[in-house]
Amino acid sequence: MKHVRLGILVTLLLAPFTARAADRPNVVLILADDLGAHDVGCFGSTYYETPNIDRLASRGVRLTNAYSASPLCSPTRSSIMVGQNPARTGITAPACHSAKVILTKKLVSGNARVNVANSVTRLKPTYHTLAEALRDAGYATGHFGKWHLGHNMAPGDAYEPKDQGFDLDWPHAPRAAGPLGGYLAPWERFISDPAIKDDIGRHVDERMADEAGAFIRSSKGRPFFINFWLFSVHSPWNARADYVGYFRQKTDPANPQRNPLFAAMVKSMDDAVGRLLRHLDESGEADNTLIVFWSDNGGYAYPPKQTDPEGYAEIPATSNLPFRSGKASLYEGGTREPGIVVWPGVVKPGSTADFLMQSTDLYPTILGACGVEPKAGQKMDGFDQVSALQGGPSPRTHIFCHFPHGDARRDAVMDGFYAGSSIREGRFKLIRFYARADNGSDELELYDLSEDPGEHHNLVHEKPELASDLNELLQRHLVENEAVIPVLNPNFGKGPSNADATAKKKAPASHELPGGWKNRAGEAVVHDGVLTVQSTGARSFLGVAAGITPGTARIMFRIRAPQAGEGRVVLLSETGGAESLSVPYKVSGDSVWEAVTLELPVEEKAGILRLYLPQGSPAVDLDEITLSLPAGKPRRWSF
Repeated sequence: MKHVRLGILVTLLLAPFTARAADRPNVVLILADDLGAHDVGCFGSTYYETPNIDRLASRGVRLTNAYSASPLCSPTRSSIMVGQNPARTGITAPACHSAKVILTKKLVSGNARVNVANSVTRLKPTYHTLAEALRDAGYATGHFGKWHLGHNMAPGDAYEPKDQGFDLDWPHAPRAAGPLGGYLAPWERFISDPAIKDDIGRHVDERMADEAGAFIRSSKGRPFFINFWLFSVHSPWNARADYVGYFRQKTDPANPQRNPLFAAMVKSMDDAVGRLLRHLDESGEADNTLIVFWSDNGGYAYPPKQTDPEGYAEIPATSNLPFRSGKASLYEGGTREPGIVVWPGVVKPGSTADFLMQSTDLYPTILGACGVEPKAGQKMDGFDQVSALQGGPSPRTHIFCHFPHGDARRDAVMDGFYAGSSIREGRFKLIRFYARADNGSDELELYDLSEDPGEHHNLVHEKPELASDLNELLQRHLVENEAVIPVLNPNFGKGPSNADATAKKKAPASHELPGGWKNRAGEAVVHDGVLTVQSTGARSFLGVAAGITPGTARIMFRIRAPQAGEGRVVLLSETGGAESLSVPYKVSGDSVWEAVTLELPVEEKAGILRLYLPQGSPAVDLDEITLSLPAGKPRRWSF
């Protein structure tokens, strides 16, 4: 009798916990890459076709004031995983595929007019990520798609999805910022798993949806968290030819969204989302699943320069109108997103909400929906928006964004691609551009977004008190987040100083460079760890003794070029010196650091490796090169 009573008592004590566990929703977080605020039908596009995302919106609430934490991808991704502002974490640029591990945020000097931040390149393992919080609460956790928050380069590194709380990671391609070689199978340059045999032409996001579907089925009886981070619609500008042809017939030249290739990319993205939703419906779990749809930054509102198929390079990929500019800009086009939340039985289907919500809010909101408390001591910049999603008030009163990067040379094309910070409170938004005035002082811009969503009428002189108040609020955020603040470069335009002369050295007549590299291009200069090479044409290259044995090698390097173009990595055989392998690569020409990763299938021992510079760029910068060998330790060069 005593044991029976004890059993009843235990059952009664555990009943509330068991009920809560059973009621906890599954979570599917769909993150598009570079999808603009109006790049889907339910958010106003009349050109792109997104029936699956539109159907998703009909199940829940459309958020008309949804924001990313940054106008570029990795910072926003970090904000989702830890609920903190990029200004706080120091991940302020898409540098997390870099081979160089940088864990301390700081200001760096360079040759530009303004010294900007040197972004952190890894999401530190010390953070308690969203995946770790849910896994600790009993969730099965799976990451599918792009990561771009760090990869492991040495024993003891712990920066990849399985190190950050995920039970499963597919396709585990952390070194690739995007699907190298294109979205359509075969994916030899992107997915290295030899067991993957796919039909030619299949889109990687569709395959990813099927892998997520298998994960759903394997998680029966246990709540699951699916981090579905699409590769679409980021470059490469590559799409199915039949889809491109369909949209070419549909194009209206008067529509600012008129690039058939990008429209085809959007359609493939929507196909993948539809495939994922079908798996969820068929599993019987749809009615107990919280679904969030977001984007990591605004749409790419500029000409893509290189397309496959060809012929669409000079048409802006998309348009974010009426919002100004796009990706990489602090104007609304750079950070406004198509936010959707579906929560059956909780969020009203087919509804619209205009409260402010930022990507930093996803961490606490998802935990709140799942009845999970954040880890004690975890700093949280985001807000739990569960009440607002149910129609109640929102705890968020303003949006803060810090983007300590940019290049005045590119500002004319990527309008607003300049180091700055912004704050939005209510209808008004203030932007502070650092050291942009002729005398090196900051410049302020103030806009009334309710009257001027295109941010064309600067009110800073008409409303000086409001501008001052918002600037003070912005400053408090910068101080509280310990943000790295760009400053005017005191040596800009003055020529090399004595210190520069010591740190800066031209390649001697022998063309020798650090690490045994030989320069077979134009003048080469090393300054502050960056190698700048003046190209002399299509035959310009850097070379180094390689000694690569047969097998699969991999080369990774960071490169910055002012013009788009294609280069190649060439291996010369050890016997005879004939060219035995040539692998092409491309640069965007956006004057931003890009990571290139190339697989090198070596069939005969290679004696020399040549890195040919991109054609069309008069000069390129390189700051690190890593060569992973079929056998032995990787070789790394820093300049």
